[in-house]
Amino acid sequence: MLDNNVSILLVEDDDVDVMNVQRAFKKNHISNAVHVAGNGLEALARLRGTNGQEKLRPTPKIILLDINMPKMNGLEFLAELRADPELRAISVFVLTTSDEEKDRVTAYNMNVAGYILKPVEPGKFMEAVKTLDVFWSLIELP
Repeated sequence: MLDNNVSILLVEDDDVDVMNVQRAFKKNHISNAVHVAGNGLEALARLRGTNGQEKLRPTPKIILLDINMPKMNGLEFLAELRADPELRAISVFVLTTSDEEKDRVTAYNMNVAGYILKPVEPGKFMEAVKTLDVFWSLIELP
């Protein structure tokens, strides 16, 4: 199970998907703090403490990232994150409906820790989050 001191940033524009992630975390007994940003621009502002946003402290060690979002999509956000010396080491898991090969290749080329397709069925969504929890328990986050 993930260390409770590790916070997570969920970058997701769909309120239903946000609720699904929160529900899946609860069902899988993942009690880490989850901060939500509705797009890449908002996520960067929260991570950096810019544009009137309070900086998230401690900086989240994990980001769950959707690709298809308004204003700044997930891949654009990921490029910005990896170019920032203070933020580039954050582990990013893409959690998206995009099954496009080019999105997957681009994400892995920017060192994502995993690329998970969002299942439509709630039970399968629970399994996807359980898989994340198992992965987190096997690695040590810096």
